[in-house]
Amino acid sequence: MTAVVPPAQDVLFHVLLALVVVVAAARACGALVARLHQPPVMGEVLAGILLGPSLLGQVAPAVMHYIQPPAIAPILSSLAQLGVMLFMFLVGLELDTVRLGRRTRAMIVISQVSIVVPFALGMGLAVFLHPRLSTADVPFTVFALFLGVSLSVTAFPVLARILTDRGLQGSDLGLIALSCAAVGDVTAWCLLALVTAVASAALASAWITFAITAAYLAVMFVVVRPLVARAVRAQELRGTVSQGAIALALGGMLLSALATEAAGIHAIFGAFLAGALIPHDSRLAQTLTRALADVVVVLFLPVFFASTGMRTEIGLVSGASEWLICGLIILTASAGKFGGAFAAARVMGFAGRDAAALGVLMNTRGLMELIVLNVGLERGILTPTLFAMLVLMAVATTFATTPLLDWLMRRGGAPAAEPVRS
Repeated sequence: MTAVVPPAQDVLFHVLLALVVVVAAARACGALVARLHQPPVMGEVLAGILLGPSLLGQVAPAVMHYIQPPAIAPILSSLAQLGVMLFMFLVGLELDTVRLGRRTRAMIVISQVSIVVPFALGMGLAVFLHPRLSTADVPFTVFALFLGVSLSVTAFPVLARILTDRGLQGSDLGLIALSCAAVGDVTAWCLLALVTAVASAALASAWITFAITAAYLAVMFVVVRPLVARAVRAQELRGTVSQGAIALALGGMLLSALATEAAGIHAIFGAFLAGALIPHDSRLAQTLTRALADVVVVLFLPVFFASTGMRTEIGLVSGASEWLICGLIILTASAGKFGGAFAAARVMGFAGRDAAALGVLMNTRGLMELIVLNVGLERGILTPTLFAMLVLMAVATTFATTPLLDWLMRRGGAPAAEPVRS
């Protein structure tokens, strides 16, 4: 019996219906969590999870399948990936390399220690989790490396939103936290690129993937970066940004994403680097941000959250033993991020309360963690059960940031984050 392919108009109808439901649910949940003094992006994450099998699939499975039938799953997945690519392009556009140059020593020490400690704890935890929550076709080395990366990520955009909501984005604490998160995320993306290269290629051909990646980076920094700088200067002299310049920037982003995807890593790395090569304070970067930000955040990212929600089955975490493992993952992730950032900040001369506030902020995961986890699920490194546990870890650690930061601020005013010694 041959499969029945739905008419094109039916597919379009369900795609549009799914987009309407996803955007409406994301906005409603975002407004709800905002009343709880949480960043609205976390409400959008929850909206995606609630639209999946964890809630809607349990209460009204027929409704869930009507809104998101299997025929439109590839379309929504493509829209979700395009949305994440555009979002990472925007994150790269907002990367202030000049600001990162300040407090260089403290920033590098804190950011790298807050990566190394949870990474090491994650690899240690992999010894316990691999025989229980992995499959035989996933090598332990790949599994351990990926789990280490999963526990090392900080959500740079969510962190920026939390600091803005608290009025701390211009404080010393906000500056050092944003700088550490940005540098740490770049390190985490590099580690993820390494892991995905190993996972997507046999060990014998992994070096080919590394060579292609190295060649790509050399071309981007040696050839493309000077050309971008020249084009940006020309736009600044004209005083306006033409549609041709915007088309070239977006086309370059797509080509960069295509190159990293073809290299066997992931398209998001190419999109991020393409944005990072454009000076953040240039007229071109500001025009691109104004043109893309609202559409990406309001339309495309909720589609990504819904796609993540469809893959997250909290019901797979069943029984006391699996919930204890989930709690162990949350505890290990929090201890690694908070402990690493706190210890490094104290060594660099920060007061105890300021170091604790920095550790709490660095434990924020949110969207970046979900991007990493989706990469792991797509590559077959994570099983659905472990994927659900790690999604719960991302949500729990991000939701804990705001109340813990408020508690620290109530203890003695807004943290200043001034080091005791230079």
